[in-house]
Amino acid sequence: MSDPTPSSSKSTETHPQEYPGNRLHLETSAYLRQHQHNPVNWLPWGEEALELARREDRPLFVSIGYSACHWCHVMERESFENPEIAAAMNDAFICIKVDREERPDVDQIYMETALRLNGNGGWPLNAICTPDGRPFFVGTYFPPESRGNAPSILNVIDAMKTAWRDQRDQIEENAGTIAETLGAKLEGEAEKLPGAHSIPEAARMILRSADQAHGGFGQAPKFPTPTNLEFLTTSLDFLPHEEATSTAQFLSLTAREMARRGLYDQIGGGFHRYCVDGSWTIPHFEKMLYDQGQLLSFYAELARRAHDAADLLWPIRETAAYLRREMRGPTGAYYASQDADSEGCEGKFFVWTPQQIAEALGDDADPFCTTYGVRLVGNFENGTTHLVDEARAERSQLASARAVLLEERKKRIAPETDRKHVAAWNGYVISGLARAASALDDGEMLSDAARAAEFIFTEMVDAKGHLYRVHNEGEPRITGFLDDYAAMLGAALDLYRAGAGDPYLCRANDLATQIVDRFGDTETGELFLSPADSGNLILRPRSDRDGATPDAAGLAILGLVRLDGLSENANSDRATFIERALAEQALAIERAPHAFPTLLRAVALQTRGLSVAVIVGDPSDPKTAALASRARRVLRPEDAVVVTAPGAAPATGVAASWLAGRTAADGRPTAYICLGSSCSLPVQEPAELIAELVPQAR
Repeated sequence: MSDPTPSSSKSTETHPQEYPGNRLHLETSAYLRQHQHNPVNWLPWGEEALELARREDRPLFVSIGYSACHWCHVMERESFENPEIAAAMNDAFICIKVDREERPDVDQIYMETALRLNGNGGWPLNAICTPDGRPFFVGTYFPPESRGNAPSILNVIDAMKTAWRDQRDQIEENAGTIAETLGAKLEGEAEKLPGAHSIPEAARMILRSADQAHGGFGQAPKFPTPTNLEFLTTSLDFLPHEEATSTAQFLSLTAREMARRGLYDQIGGGFHRYCVDGSWTIPHFEKMLYDQGQLLSFYAELARRAHDAADLLWPIRETAAYLRREMRGPTGAYYASQDADSEGCEGKFFVWTPQQIAEALGDDADPFCTTYGVRLVGNFENGTTHLVDEARAERSQLASARAVLLEERKKRIAPETDRKHVAAWNGYVISGLARAASALDDGEMLSDAARAAEFIFTEMVDAKGHLYRVHNEGEPRITGFLDDYAAMLGAALDLYRAGAGDPYLCRANDLATQIVDRFGDTETGELFLSPADSGNLILRPRSDRDGATPDAAGLAILGLVRLDGLSENANSDRATFIERALAEQALAIERAPHAFPTLLRAVALQTRGLSVAVIVGDPSDPKTAALASRARRVLRPEDAVVVTAPGAAPATGVAASWLAGRTAADGRPTAYICLGSSCSLPVQEPAELIAELVPQAR
């Protein structure tokens, strides 16, 4: 959310008193458990809470957040731990706590309401609803006392209680109107379907907000917005030369500034969620798994395209090492997030004083402080400094000093880690690691990605083969949503492309079938966030929009296009659904193309077609591996790399026509680059394998 006024943060004191009306101690969510000792009679989202509200005819107070959310902690300490405020809430409402990371469908409905009614949203998100869940008042952070134009939470409670008693008819009418609006579709027809023309148009609109001085978009607060960055990287192939050059320069500037300044953890690696200023100096210190995965993909693709990738590769290596060290569970899957706060203070774990640096580094302290901007006055609170690489020297310089400080930092009380595994977010990281593995030819990263995927595909599926959303405390729970399926579809395709094995292509095909059958409307092409059999919501929410994470529908369609190209329309139903899905979104793209960066990546691939590198040779032959490794570096990340033994049948999902006539010339491993109906001449030397070769007929 936009930065509110108070500077307090979550208290770390224990709360021994139990409140019988608060049922959150029975939950596994770290966020819900953070509220288990509140005097508020919290219930988790579900039929029990909704039935209680209907039976007692009381409105719902639906409060949504997540475990690493700093302002969620602030509101808890100030309001939800306050007995007077809690008593007022219990008297007026049935109170429900929602972990947005576990229930994105609930969050989507009320966040969309906030955006439509207020023009902005964020977390904590608080919605007042009729007993059946229709919202009629939505806000974010409410202070304990009125501040400026912000009403206190007690004022809100009193006003809503009075309105429910005295203006019930008007509330019901307003709630009905809001619910209808949420389910309404755009009116009108697109002049033409999305295509190659849509890509430059969207890129130019996104670039209007580009910060050419510091990178990124807009001013404070500044988010990395990897969905925009990945789309702009794709757009380089569609923009005129001069525009493509300037866009590539902007992307390189953004990547360098994000990694050299405060968005990046200079000591431990990994990216914070966003910065509160426009020059990437002071972050909101939480670290989210989804950012790490998406930014790995962005940096890997930018490095693949770059003439000089040195300043792009070390953030990849360090972020992969951070994930391995701090975010990977014993199963190989990755944790959801790390908090911004420790010891009751935001950022305390990450910041330094000159004295602390001197005590840890001795003679190396002065050059370190000069390099990373550590001064007596500090750049954060109480004379402390969050490290910013001001010298921008080669990363190898002061590496030993950073390692010493990392060990020193381990002695501090670390922020809490939310140890649940979210399928979608693991999917983003699996894709990021697989793409990074190809860009750096790093087998350890690929092994990390495959190990996480194996956990998802074995421990987070039910007897029907349906994905679960969350795995926490040894148990899978909550039916998977479209973003889980779309992310894991992309992850499976990326693992197959990176050489992790043919079984991932089979898994990708199974996920694609489920996406169409369980989340799609085959008549209209619509894709929904929740499966067809989901219940107790006022409407079936459509896919979330691009933001901190990709638009799930766009990511799903991108995966479907990749698979459809590889199978060469062998699955005609899937090809038909893709056409209808893109047509169904055509009007929205026409009106605001910049709002659909992930979907337009699918349009870009559909427009240019899938390139396929076919490597024919003994898979155990180092020369086959060398050709495949080269192909993975020169092809675009959504293209495919097929490695096959001479005479072998194609893997499930690979059209036989891709292999027709492709032989190991003179018995030596041989590569072909194919696009549409044309393939390159056979290549046997990796250095001669490039993405754009003079084709021959297939």
